[in-house]
Amino acid sequence: MQKTILITGGAGFIGSHVIRLFINKYPDYKIVNLDALTYAGNLENLEDISSKDNYRFEKGDITDAELVNTLFKKYAFDGVIHLAAESHVDRSISDPGTFIKTNILGTVNLLNAARNFWKDNFENKRFYHISTDEVYGSLGNEGFFSETTAYDPRSPYSASKASSDHLVRAYLHTYKLPVVITNCSNNYGPNQFPEKLIPLAINNIKHNKPIPIYGKGENIRDWLYVIDHANAVDLVFHKGKNGETYNIGGNNERTNIALIHKLCEIADRKLGRKPGVSSKLITFVKDRAGHDLRYAIDSSKIQNELGWKPSVTFDEGIEKTIEWYLQNEGWMNRIIDGSYEKYYENQYEKR
Repeated sequence: MQKTILITGGAGFIGSHVIRLFINKYPDYKIVNLDALTYAGNLENLEDISSKDNYRFEKGDITDAELVNTLFKKYAFDGVIHLAAESHVDRSISDPGTFIKTNILGTVNLLNAARNFWKDNFENKRFYHISTDEVYGSLGNEGFFSETTAYDPRSPYSASKASSDHLVRAYLHTYKLPVVITNCSNNYGPNQFPEKLIPLAINNIKHNKPIPIYGKGENIRDWLYVIDHANAVDLVFHKGKNGETYNIGGNNERTNIALIHKLCEIADRKLGRKPGVSSKLITFVKDRAGHDLRYAIDSSKIQNELGWKPSVTFDEGIEKTIEWYLQNEGWMNRIIDGSYEKYYENQYEKR
């Protein structure tokens, strides 16, 4: 069945992998990528599929309601996969307003457009909202987030994503809009903007720069390889049940300090350094405000109901990830411009 799908934020990290999967797997679909190309959006992430007949790129911001409505008129979308978001906790602490505008108002613009253009005929339509495990707050040393865990966001970022989740569910209950939501754990893999921990650390290791670690590095995250996430998105979009939420986790819990030591160990081997050389770059910095201790996802629902499970082990995924960044230094250099260097200096070096 032919479909025309709007994917927001498709030039970003996760979005580019989702678009690549859909473009190649579903040649009869028309995939429209709407991205504002802010600092983390990079069309170079999609160079390999940019000339495909079933791909269209539209530069624009989801906070522009007129633009969103114009695109719905132009393309008559059958589905929306909504990934566009401000997503970095550190930036949300210093600039919460941008997160509120993009993550809340932008989501409402998309919901309104879908509701108005699909009207009361929602057959074969789907609004898929992609969220984060951070909406659930912080775990202690035991337990897991499930789809029924109460929301308890602790940062402006997670609060803005929690708000957007609530609005998506409100449009389901109030207007019967056919929606699904997924909440995923920390993604890693190729093409991730280097403000995030893993690419930041790899880049610093390669250039013998200090690797900043908040606090004592005891915070725990569950790591999900981005291509596994893209496969889950494909499955939920096509097979998920309207009104349902699915948690997507990698079953790979690591403390930040253990993760960084692993990166150093592999990088030393790949760079021909003596074991332990890169670990000397680890530098502990003042802890982040409101830093959640632990995230961990129970993904049994999507595994049992839709048959998804991670296909890449953490050891396999982190090897592939480090190799990609070491082989694509040009990609990294082209996206680290002066504004990023200023942000980096303010965030870490002056603490």
